[in-house]
Amino acid sequence: MVRVDCSEHQHFAEFAAKEKVLRQELNRRSTVRRDTAMVRAVVNSSYPAKPLMAFIPKDFTIEQLRAVVQRGRVSAQMLSALRRDERQGVRVLLAQVERQRAAERRERRRIDRMLSRERALWRRGVRYVAGVDEVGVGPLAGPVVAAAVIFDVGDSLAGVDDSKRLDPDARKDLAAAIRERAAGVGIGCATVEEIDRINIYRAGVLAMRRAVEALPLAPQHLLVDARIIPDLPVPQRPIIRGDATCFSIAAASILAKTYRDELMVNLDRRYPQYGFRRHKGYATAEHQAAIRRYGPCELHRRSYTFLRELRGQYSPHFYELKERLTGLPAAAELRAIERELETHGAGLNGAERKKLRLLIARRTALL
Repeated sequence: MVRVDCSEHQHFAEFAAKEKVLRQELNRRSTVRRDTAMVRAVVNSSYPAKPLMAFIPKDFTIEQLRAVVQRGRVSAQMLSALRRDERQGVRVLLAQVERQRAAERRERRRIDRMLSRERALWRRGVRYVAGVDEVGVGPLAGPVVAAAVIFDVGDSLAGVDDSKRLDPDARKDLAAAIRERAAGVGIGCATVEEIDRINIYRAGVLAMRRAVEALPLAPQHLLVDARIIPDLPVPQRPIIRGDATCFSIAAASILAKTYRDELMVNLDRRYPQYGFRRHKGYATAEHQAAIRRYGPCELHRRSYTFLRELRGQYSPHFYELKERLTGLPAAAELRAIERELETHGAGLNGAERKKLRLLIARRTALL
C-alpha cells in the first residue's frame, strides 16, 4: 500500500489550481493582444474589408469597435458579442449595425426584383441576356449614346439602379464595377448630324442597335428600355421604365450616362464658352444664355426648334404671348391667351403654337 502525505497532496492541488488560473489569464491576455492588433490595424486602415470573425472583448473602447464596424462587415459572432455588451456607446453602435444590415437586406430584395426577367430567361436556358438603354434624348447638344450589357448567369451587383437616381460619384463607381463584372459591354452612338437628319427618336434606336452590335458576345435575348430595335435577328422585349425596374437595363443606363458625360466633358475643352462640362448639353439657364450670346456651335442639334426660339428667330407675336405667360397668370388671363391663340394663331408656325399650348397647359396645372 502506498501512503500519501496529505499536506503535500494539498499543496500540489493548490499549485495546480493556481497554474490553471494563470494559464487562463495568459490565454485571455493573448487573445486581447491579438484582437487589439486587429483593431489597431483597422484603425490604421491596413486591415482588409472582409468578414471579421474574432470575438470582441469588452476591453475594447467604443472608438475601436466603431472603427471595426465601419471598415468591415459584421459577422454573426461579432453581432452576438455586441448585443451582450451593456455600454451605452455599444448600444448606439449596435443600432447602427442593425440599420445597416436591414438596409442590406432591402437592397438584396430590390436587386432580386430587378433580376426577375433575367432569371426567368436563365431558367429557360437563355444564357446571354443583354440589357439595352440610351441617354441624351433631351439635350440641345451632343450625340445620343446607348449601351448594351450582358452579365453571367446568376451574377448581380448591389447598387445598380436607374442612372438618373444616382449621384455622379456613385454612377462612376458602379460603371467601373459593371465593366469589371459584366461578361460583355457594347457602346453605340448617333452623331448630331444623324440626329438632325433622321430625328432624335430614330437616332436613339440607331445608337441602341450599334451598342448591341458592339457586344463581344452574341446576345440570345434583348431587354430594351421602352423600344423595339429593328433589323436585329434577336428576340427582344421592350420594358416600360426598364431602367428603373430591370437590372440589365439599369446597368446599361449607367454605362451610357457615364460614357456620354465623359464625352461632353472632353468636348468642353473645344467649346469652353458653352459650359458643356457642367450641364452636358442640357437646356440649363447657363446653356441657354450661352446660346443667346454665342449662337449654336457644330455640337448643337439644329433640328431642335428651341434653338430658334432662344435666338429670337420666332415671330414677335409668339414672344408677346410667351411674355404674358411668364410667372403664374390668373385663370381668366390664361383663358384669354388661349382664345387669342385659337383666333389669331394663324400667323404662328406649328412649333410656336405647340410651345404656347404647352406653356398654357403647364400654367393651368399649377392653378
